[in-house]
Formats: sequence, structure tokens, C-alpha cells
Amino acid sequence: MKKTKLFFALFTGLLIGACTPKTAEPVVRNEEPPVAEPVVDENLSPCPKFQDAPNKDEVETNYVLYRDFLKVKDYPKAYDLWKKVYDVAPAADGKRNTVYADGIFFMEYFMSQTQDTVQRNGYIDEIFRIYDRIQECYPEGGYIEARKAFDYYYKYPNRKTPEEIYAMFKESIETDGIKTQDFVINPFTALMVDLFQAGKIPMEEAQRYEKFIRRRIEKGLGDCKGVDCERWKIIQEYAPVRLEAFESVKGFYPCEYYLDKYYADFEADPTNCETLRSVYAFLKFGDCPEANEKFAALIAAGNKNCVEAPGTLTQGYQEYRNGNYARSIELFEQAIQEEPSAEKKGDLYMLIARIYQTHLKNFSRSRQYAFKAAEVRPNWGEPYIHIGRLYASSGPLCGPGRGWDSQVVVWPAIDMWSRAKQVDPSSAGEANKWINRYAQYMPKKEDVFLRTLSVGGTYKVGCWIQENTVIRTSD
Repeated sequence: MKKTKLFFALFTGLLIGACTPKTAEPVVRNEEPPVAEPVVDENLSPCPKFQDAPNKDEVETNYVLYRDFLKVKDYPKAYDLWKKVYDVAPAADGKRNTVYADGIFFMEYFMSQTQDTVQRNGYIDEIFRIYDRIQECYPEGGYIEARKAFDYYYKYPNRKTPEEIYAMFKESIETDGIKTQDFVINPFTALMVDLFQAGKIPMEEAQRYEKFIRRRIEKGLGDCKGVDCERWKIIQEYAPVRLEAFESVKGFYPCEYYLDKYYADFEADPTNCETLRSVYAFLKFGDCPEANEKFAALIAAGNKNCVEAPGTLTQGYQEYRNGNYARSIELFEQAIQEEPSAEKKGDLYMLIARIYQTHLKNFSRSRQYAFKAAEVRPNWGEPYIHIGRLYASSGPLCGPGRGWDSQVVVWPAIDMWSRAKQVDPSSAGEANKWINRYAQYMPKKEDVFLRTLSVGGTYKVGCWIQENTVIRTSD
């Protein structure tokens, strides 16, 4: 028997729309999986169908009527008739699981109408019982396991541990392989990174799934058509950014990864010592051999353009180039204490800030050192430019890459860029460049209105940022 995906018909947008930060986006990190079209097949579901009911004509009539009541949002009447159908013919015509899917919709709707914990838990229990029935009556590889994991991750996280949800997604991936559903990729990626960083999954496993995620995104983008391409583009904007966390794990990525990603930075600016040191550090961290033609060219450029005098600072640079970031930071902090010049102190604080950002992927520590740079050089705009860029690039860390949670990070970013202009008029050009680039990504008036907020009001951005800011819109 061919398999049929969960068919949400007219009600996908309502089914789990409440958890979607921006319903106009097809798939973001916490948006509803797509509508699955019914598959007509001569092999019917083994579960009770219209043709199995003792009152076949009455059941089919009730089915049509409850669907009509659903269309006009008369949910009480729709539910009463749905229950009569569900009790005797939950598999409908045997070709689609619409009755089951509508049952999930009813449970979601009734749950939204009460604050009673016992009632809500009862509705949630029923939702997952219906999922189990779907798997029995309309099995579709790893699809239902993925759907359950998706709901646990975004809507009912207190019911399962991250490890359990990760295991459910993993089971779905192992079942479906390269055909894994697109809505799996973003939450699975986030869980994998978090659990690895917590020491709960081994490097070998993370490396295997990292490769799988990239292959699945590549295939999804290559095979997609129409609206599916937009979904895969959103995934592409999120998952690879989260996978960058592994760049700070020794031995996770091979030399070729760092060469492919960062060597172009050196080629674009071959005499900039900061760029040379950063790219060198990546290649060294990735165990690239210095005999490699590209690495040798970078070393030659460094020897020519970045001669360093002996001392603590030079030792810090040496440790930095060798990928010993923690030790390099210790030495740079020591050099700051030895340095009488406020300007050079600020430069070194900013160097540490960039190490935390670029190599250690620790944005909060990067911000901390940027603020230290601003303290010793209060009329310097660069620290605020840097913090603004940290905030603006946090969309995939603080949200799905698109949608509300990812958009609001632009507000505190603009605050920082505006502050840069205030303290240092010479930085206005740079600040305005970033403001103009990111202003288009702010929420729209409609999104602000739907959340009963007001333009010009105060809003606290969460995640690692934790800043009060001013509400603005892109239109």
C-alpha cells in the first residue's frame, strides 16, 4: 500500500499557527510543516472507513457537513459531527487521513480556549494518541515521528527532554534518509549543536549528521519547485549558521573546510595584518600543512607585512596564530596592562572581542570586551559598530532566521550603530551603511500590531542580547 502524508486540507494555517512567529513565512525554525497532498491509491487503509460503517450514507453526510461547518468556523457544530465520523470511520475513504488531522485541529482549538491545566493536558494527550493512530492507519516512513518531535520541540517542550526529542528526530532521519522532511532540519540542527556542546553526543555522531544536513539542504535546493524553494532557502539561512559552532571544536572540520571558507578573506585584503592573523589562525586550527600552496602564500604575506617586535604582545599573536585562543587572550590582557596608550589598549580589547566572535563563537564575551574598548576610548565608534553587528547577525541564534524573533535583533543593533555616530561622528558612514543594510529586515507594522505593540514603544529583546530597545518597522 502506498503511504499518505498527513493531510491538513483547509486548516493547516490554523492547526499550529499560534506558534508561528511570522505566518507569511513558509517554514522557519518553529513554523508548521507543509500541507501534504492526498495520494489516491487503490490500496485502502486497514482502519475503519466509510464503506465499513453500518450507516455508510449517514457517515459520509456527517463528514461533508462537519467540513462545511469548519469552513465557516462553527467549531462546536463541526466537532459534534466530526465525533460521529471519528467513532465509526476515522480513516474516511481509506485514501487520506483528513479525519485524524481535523481531530488534531479540534484538540488544538479547544486547548486554546481554556487555561485549565488538567483540560489542556488531556487535549495534548489526545493529540499524540491521534498521531499514533495516523501512524497505524496511514504510515509514511519517518513522517509521523518527525511531526511528533516537531510538536514536542516547539509546543510541548516540557513533556520531553531535549535528548528524547533529538532521538525522535534522529529516528525519522534514519528512516527517511535523504528524503527527510524539510521541517526536520532546523530543529534537529539546533538540538544537535546544543547537545554536542553539552557533551551529550559524541563528535563522530555530530560530524555524521553535520554532513547529512548539508547534503539534505543541497538536495532540497536542487530539487525544489515553487514555494518549496522558499522553504529550503529559509532552512539554508539557518542551519549552516548554527553549524558554524563546530568551527571552534578542534578536529571537527578538516583543513579544506577552513580553506574554502576563509582563504578568500586573505585574497581580498592580502596586506591587512588583522585579516592575515585571523585566516592563519583558522588554517592552523584546521591542521592545514604550512607546505600547502595557499597557506605558504599567506605566511609569506604575513612575514612581509606584519613584523612583530619581541614581547608579551608578540607572544599573544603567536598563540593566536597557532589557534591557542584562550592563551592568546591571557597574553593580550597582560599586554593591555603593560600598555600606557589608551588607543592601543582599545585596539587590543577589540582584538579580543573579535577572537571571541570569529573563532570562539561566544557573542556575549565578544560584547563584553567591545564595551571595555569603549571604556578606554569613549569617543571611538568601532566598539558600537561591532556590537551592532553581533546583534544583527544573531537572527539564526535567537530565532529561526526569519520571523519575529529573528527580526527584532535588528532594533538593538540599530541602537548601537546610532550610538557609534553619537560618540564618534567619523564613524557615521560605517554606521549608516549597516543601518541601511539591516533596516529592511525589521518587523512590519502588521507584525507589531498583531502583538498589540506600538511603534515607538519599548521592547526587551531576549536571547543572549537582553536589551531594552525601541520598536520600529520596515514599512
